[in-house]
Amino acid sequence: MVRRPVAWIVALVLFAEALGVLAVNWFLGVVVDRQDMSLAGLDPDVMSVSSKAGGVAFGLYFGLCGLVALLVALRDRAPAGFGKVLLISAAVVHALLGAFAWGLIGWTAFLLMVVVLALIVLLLMTYDGRPEGPEPVGAGAPVSPPAAPTAP
Repeated sequence: MVRRPVAWIVALVLFAEALGVLAVNWFLGVVVDRQDMSLAGLDPDVMSVSSKAGGVAFGLYFGLCGLVALLVALRDRAPAGFGKVLLISAAVVHALLGAFAWGLIGWTAFLLMVVVLALIVLLLMTYDGRPEGPEPVGAGAPVSPPAAPTAP
């Protein structure tokens, strides 16, 4: 089946994305710090620290989503509770990032975000709660109600 390989791929993609987001935001923070210029009167140190903090926060978020996908792959069970909510929120984030990427960066970044979104949705949809394997005998047969007592 495709469930486990999809979960492994989602975990790897989300871990790579976590490292990429962390690295890009950290690099932008260093650039702002070395430029020592103000943007609309903002303090450069505040912009540098906030860029680095945002990179760490989103890196941890995507890393946690990757950890949930990794646990799904290892256990071969559907995500439940907080993990499922986390993966759904990651899908929403990727949909929003894809919409922004279309307008700001271009269609290639949009395509990348849509592919990650599709992988997350595929991961969530392949674990739909139905057991694998053949259906037990008589499982689909309708159950007849008990016979009503007859009056003498």
